[in-house]
Amino acid sequence: MTPISLAKGANIPVAATSVRAVLSWADLPDAPDADASALLLTTDGKVRGDDDFVFYNQPAHPSGAVRHAGKHAGADAVEIDLAALEPAVTRVVLAASADGGTFGRFRELRMRLLDAGSGAELAVFEMTATSETAFVSGELYLRDGRWKFRAVGQGYDSGLAGLAVDFGISVDDAGDEAAPAPDGVPHEAATPGQRAAAPRGEEALPLDMRKRLSLRKQHVTVNLAKRGAAGTRARVVLVLDASGSMAKLYAARVVHDVVERMAAVAAALDDDGEMQAWTFASKPARLPDLRVADLPDWLELHVRGSEIALLRRRRKAKEGAGRALRPGQVDMSRIGFGNEEHLVIREVREFVTRQPRQEPTLVLFFSDGGVYRNDLIERELRATEPLPVFWQFVGLGDAGFGVLERFDTLPDRTIDNVGFFSAGDIARVPDEELYERLLSEFPTWLAEARRTGVVTS
Repeated sequence: MTPISLAKGANIPVAATSVRAVLSWADLPDAPDADASALLLTTDGKVRGDDDFVFYNQPAHPSGAVRHAGKHAGADAVEIDLAALEPAVTRVVLAASADGGTFGRFRELRMRLLDAGSGAELAVFEMTATSETAFVSGELYLRDGRWKFRAVGQGYDSGLAGLAVDFGISVDDAGDEAAPAPDGVPHEAATPGQRAAAPRGEEALPLDMRKRLSLRKQHVTVNLAKRGAAGTRARVVLVLDASGSMAKLYAARVVHDVVERMAAVAAALDDDGEMQAWTFASKPARLPDLRVADLPDWLELHVRGSEIALLRRRRKAKEGAGRALRPGQVDMSRIGFGNEEHLVIREVREFVTRQPRQEPTLVLFFSDGGVYRNDLIERELRATEPLPVFWQFVGLGDAGFGVLERFDTLPDRTIDNVGFFSAGDIARVPDEELYERLLSEFPTWLAEARRTGVVTS
């Protein structure tokens, strides 16, 4: 079996019932030493007690499911019997601490995941580090009844004690230092009232994604506070252009990054952190709701362009068989390739009307242009003026955006419930700037909507 080489953040299903996680490095004369460890976590992202921390001073879990597997020159390992893990355990974090230096001094640092029974190599994750003295290389996690492995590659400057505290371990010699916040951001990073509560499931995210999410939530709450809208709650809806011209942005994972960045808006504004989502080309299609805890898998399952789906359909027709859709996935070949923005605007409008909520709805709508149904789009947007919904359109690239970018100048409008800006190459737009532009008009509309009774919360 050829092992799969994983990039940071990637994940694979684990078919083996028992695995060995081997941390290895070049055994050079000036290299520090490293000690592998494992933390057994429940759904709240914490250990149940000190017994759930397996390391050199506690080499086996009481259940026998996780144990230190022995150290050799340039390598240390733990074994995990997935079938023997207690039902309460849903994640096993694979970590390590450095002795005599930082992880930045290791060369050829990698994590290898092996089938403990056959010895077959399942995956390899090449890692780099700098000043960290503790490191999380990967994690095994349970999703829909199946175990998966994710490459993490996230370090701690605070050593083994800092890592342990982050996952709920009591460390006697931690002194008076404050424990790191669960989301990896110092407690003093936000003033009282600015910090958004962590929605359910946020603690289950990979460490690097959880830290990005937390920092991005700070940008959202600070931007709203600057505009007099601190504490604003809203339902967040995401709309993604999946027309043929978007194919390169999907292939380059630009859209994946956009969705992750928008998830922070929902996490900051919506009490449950969920986000409704649509995709569209010639026809619209609703995607499964995006829940914070499902973000990594949601990105892989549902961020897909229609051109890719068509090529798959052609290949299926040619080869006579193809990979079936996963549960909840939209058949992207059915949405076509064109730009029919008015149809998805209508669907979202009908959704907001059928499922009213006390708080307003913020629609984050991403399109790469080519807009030509200007009259139909205008008609649909005007029909939403009496509703508690604000449309924030974001242009990707520099194609024509038609009525979307000139809607603010149209006459005879009862309320300005549409914003637009062109982000160009959005992958190059820093988070702080993106949220500044994304949230620049929503607070103004919200104040006017409350004054006129469109919004009552």
